[in-house]
Amino acid sequence: MSYYFLAQIRINDDNEYQKYIDSAGNIFKKYKGEYLSVDNAPLLLEGKCDYNRTVLIKFNTMKDFKEWYDSEDYQKILKYRLSAADCDTILIKGIE
Repeated sequence: MSYYFLAQIRINDDNEYQKYIDSAGNIFKKYKGEYLSVDNAPLLLEGKCDYNRTVLIKFNTMKDFKEWYDSEDYQKILKYRLSAADCDTILIKGIE
């Protein structure tokens, strides 16, 4: 079963956030993550959205997701995202 990591992000410090971006893509690939969308201007249809970036990443299994999220590689760069942006993230199961 596939899993989808959805991050809604409000970037407050572009320079600090760039430190995260510089390494994130290679780390996602290393742990079998696949970018499905990175949108800096998501279209709000209903409700409120106080974010300026939405990111969707697919992982083929829960094991792949956990190996990525808990990895030393990712934890090392996560601090940049957390200090540079306000984020809400969720993990959702795919339909299969």
